[in-house]
Amino acid sequence: MCDLTLLTGPRGSGKTTWCVRFVSHARENDVHPAGLLSPAIFHDGKKVGIDLVDISTGEQRPLARRCPQSSQDIQLGHWCFTASTLDWGNQILNTLHDQDLILLDELGPLEFEKGVGLLAGMKLIDEKRFHQAIVVIRPDLLQPACSRWPEAGVVDVSSVEPKLHSLERDIL
Repeated sequence: MCDLTLLTGPRGSGKTTWCVRFVSHARENDVHPAGLLSPAIFHDGKKVGIDLVDISTGEQRPLARRCPQSSQDIQLGHWCFTASTLDWGNQILNTLHDQDLILLDELGPLEFEKGVGLLAGMKLIDEKRFHQAIVVIRPDLLQPACSRWPEAGVVDVSSVEPKLHSLERDIL
């Protein structure tokens, strides 16, 4: 049986912070999550970039920076996404099969609206190649995500901190 949870909340609500904490807590409980984290990079209190982190190895690469950047990058709003990092992320996701716990931070406008980005993550979830998965989804993309994966549960980090503790307890 596959259990899928969509973790949502507005910008700045703590989705990635919760994911980082959850990975640490999972490891403390001898659970070995796999997948990707997307921590923000701040300079002088301003978000200037996003990195991509392989949860299994800790390897980190630059995912997006404020534009302009080279013409090889994928642009979405004022962010330029590094194509080679997206390729690397997709390679990681393509290797995951029958994982106990997948965490994917995040599937967003690139995947749902542009049809690019971490499409291997969409495929991984579609094919249910996991026992438990937590996927970060922005509130404005929750409807298409729920339509695609109607079996998923939804947890909003901005309104239900106790429910998050329950989620951690249920999974770990």
